[in-house]
Amino acid sequence: MLRKMINGLRGSVRLEVSGAFPERFLNLCAQNGMAFWDVEWLEATRLRLTLTRAGGRAAPELAGRVLCELSRVKTGGVPFFLERFRKRYALLVGLCLSLTAVLVLSRFILIIDVEGNETVPTAQILSELRRQGLRVGVYGPGLDERDLAHEALLQLPDLSWMAINLHGTRAQVLVREAVKKPPAEDGSVVGDVVAESGGIVSHMEVLSGEAVCQEGDTVAAGDVLISGSVKLPGPKYGGGVDLGWSQVRAAGRIYARTWRTLTAQVPLEAQVKQYTGSEETCWSLTFLGVRTVFSRNSGISFPEYDKISRAWTAALPSGRELPLTLKCETVREYVTVPAPIDRAAAQALLEERLELALRAALGDGEAVSTAFSAAERDGMLRVTLQAECREEIGRFVPAQGLPETAAQEPQPEV
Repeated sequence: MLRKMINGLRGSVRLEVSGAFPERFLNLCAQNGMAFWDVEWLEATRLRLTLTRAGGRAAPELAGRVLCELSRVKTGGVPFFLERFRKRYALLVGLCLSLTAVLVLSRFILIIDVEGNETVPTAQILSELRRQGLRVGVYGPGLDERDLAHEALLQLPDLSWMAINLHGTRAQVLVREAVKKPPAEDGSVVGDVVAESGGIVSHMEVLSGEAVCQEGDTVAAGDVLISGSVKLPGPKYGGGVDLGWSQVRAAGRIYARTWRTLTAQVPLEAQVKQYTGSEETCWSLTFLGVRTVFSRNSGISFPEYDKISRAWTAALPSGRELPLTLKCETVREYVTVPAPIDRAAAQALLEERLELALRAALGDGEAVSTAFSAAERDGMLRVTLQAECREEIGRFVPAQGLPETAAQEPQPEV
C-alpha cells in the first residue's frame, strides 16, 4: 500500500518494448539503477513493464542502444494528472484563488458561540460584543480577546465573568452569570401592614408589630391588619403607667378568603383575511452580515399584506451554520371582510384567558372555586369569572406620622 502511494506521488509509465532481444533492455535498466516492476512477457520479442516517471524519460535512449522500439501504453500518478492543466490557465488561476481564499478566509471569524448563559439572552451578549468589535466577518488575529471581554463585561452587569477563545474561524464566548443579591428590607422605615383587598381573615403570621384583627374577622381594602405602633407596658409595680409607644416596621403574612370577579369580552363578528391572488417575491443573499437584494423593486406596493419568509443557511457536515444565507420573501395581498365567529370557541378562549389572569393575580394564592357565566350584548360576547380564593392580602405601607393614640398617651414621670 505504501509503495502504491509513493508511485502515485512520483508518477509511473507503462511501456511496451519490442525487439530481437528485449531482455537486454531490462539489463540496461538494472545497470543504470532504474526501478521497474510488473514485467509481462507478451511474446518472445515483446514485453511490457512499468517505470517511474523519471525512468520513462531515460528509457528511449536505452532502447535505442539495444535496437528495441518503445511505445507508451498508459501513464498514472499525480505529476501526469497535474500536467493536463499546464496550459489551462483559467483552471490554474481558479486553483490559486481557491487556495488563497482558504488561507485568507480561515483567518476571519465566521461563527460565534456563546456558552454558560441561562437568564441573560444570547442576543444581548452578541449585540454588546458586536459593539465592541467582535462580529461575524472580523479579522481574528487583529482582536485582543482579553480587552474585548473586559470592555463587554463592564456593559453587562448581569454577568460576572467572560472569556473569549478563538479556534480558527470560530469564536467561543464563555460567560458566567452574576448571583443577584436578594432585596433587603429597610428596617429604618416604619409602617403598618394593611389589607390590599377585602375578605375574611383565615390565618395570621405576625412577625413584628401588633395584630389589629383576628382570624375570622372581615376586613375591607385599606384596613390596618398589623400595626407598626407597639404599646410598651410599664413595669408590674409602676402604678399602671405605660412607657409609651414604639414605632416599628410591621411584618407578617395575613391570609384571607377573598372573592374576585374578572370580565373579558370579544366581538361576535370579526374581520378575516381574504387573499386577492396578487403577490410579489424578493430574493436576497446575506454573506458575512452584508445583505444583497436581487429583486429590482424591494418595496411593497400593497396596502395590506402577509409576508412569508423562507431562509436557507449553509452549514457544515457537523451541523454548524455558516454566515451565508439565501432568503426568499413572498408578499401576498389581502383584504378584510366581516365574518361571524364561533361562539363556543370564543367562549372557551375567554375562559382560558380569565383563568390565566386569575392565576397571575393570585400569585402564591389559590382559587378554591370558580364559576363562569356568558352573555351577549351590543354585538359583544362577555364572559365573567367569579372565584372564591385563598390568598395573602397584606402589604406594607410606610407610616406618615405618629398615631393620635400615641400623642394622647401620658408619658411616665421620671
